[in-house]
Amino acid sequence: MTAVERVDELVRDADPGRVLGDVGEVKRALLVEIMAESSFGRRAGVSRRWSGVRGVAGVVTAAAVLVSVLSVSMVVRGRSEGGGVSPIVTADAGVVYSPAVVAGAERNPRLLIDRAGWRVTNLSGFAEEQGGVTFRRGGQEVEMTWYPADAYALRYPDRRGEGPARSVRVDGGPAELFQGLNGDFTVMVRPRDGVYVEMRTSGVWSRKEVERVLAAVVRVDVRTWLAMLPAEMVRPARERAAEVLVGVPLPPGFDVAVFDTVGVSDSYQFGVAVTSRVGCGWVEQWRRARAGGDQDAVRRAVEALAGSHGWRVLRDMDGAGDWPEVFWGVADAVASGTLPAGYVAALGCR
Repeated sequence: MTAVERVDELVRDADPGRVLGDVGEVKRALLVEIMAESSFGRRAGVSRRWSGVRGVAGVVTAAAVLVSVLSVSMVVRGRSEGGGVSPIVTADAGVVYSPAVVAGAERNPRLLIDRAGWRVTNLSGFAEEQGGVTFRRGGQEVEMTWYPADAYALRYPDRRGEGPARSVRVDGGPAELFQGLNGDFTVMVRPRDGVYVEMRTSGVWSRKEVERVLAAVVRVDVRTWLAMLPAEMVRPARERAAEVLVGVPLPPGFDVAVFDTVGVSDSYQFGVAVTSRVGCGWVEQWRRARAGGDQDAVRRAVEALAGSHGWRVLRDMDGAGDWPEVFWGVADAVASGTLPAGYVAALGCR
């Protein structure tokens, strides 16, 4: 097994975005340990929902996403950087984006599939050095993950170990196409502007289908990229958080402005980000109360964390991934009087 395959295996095993069925106490503890200790989780190369465990927040604040309300129309036309026209999105000229959001979009590759029927289902790391976006049409998916350019040289030799590369073009630039033993295809796009993009398919694909889709991948301007995203992903963070956290007790003195640091993200990533902040707040409350001998504050923190098993947001997420199990693993340990050594990394505390 190559180094990349081993890393991918570790991420899949620990990935809170996968549906893994029932997770018992032993597995829950392992998840907390993996997420806290894995060196892979601390460097480039993490996509999918794993990035949520590192604290999904980017430097772009969702509260500042729009100066006016975003209306997304996934039809008609937008502009590619090369002057071409995309039939997928309409970049509404009446929408004004904040400078922070524009700057965030400028930092990512802004590639989309310029064919009808493809839609964005997942988004993470919007304004970070690494992130990913997943496009789906029917039973087929294409995940585009971006990394700092220097990751290309590290990953390429291992990809070559999977078999011979086939030269292809993506948005007019050179790329290599590989097919793994499981039938999935991986495309490594040569670095551009300090970023390299890796694309991976899932579902049933033929090589010809992959090549047709690659021919339709284009880099678009900032406004077209932002208009492509589902409206839910770019709602103001505090507004989203108010809905997500119904029935969730907040720690004393908790400042809801902390949600302003949650980056543009899909609903699962957003749920990870907001519950992470609340959970970290309660753990900190418990830690300080224990140190100061405030038993009433300790009791309140324990009750809140123990009650997290009933939080609607986590119960809803439990069917889509393992983040709730990670959260509950830390919460249950604290409620029983033990502060896990890796809780900061596991919950993404700051």
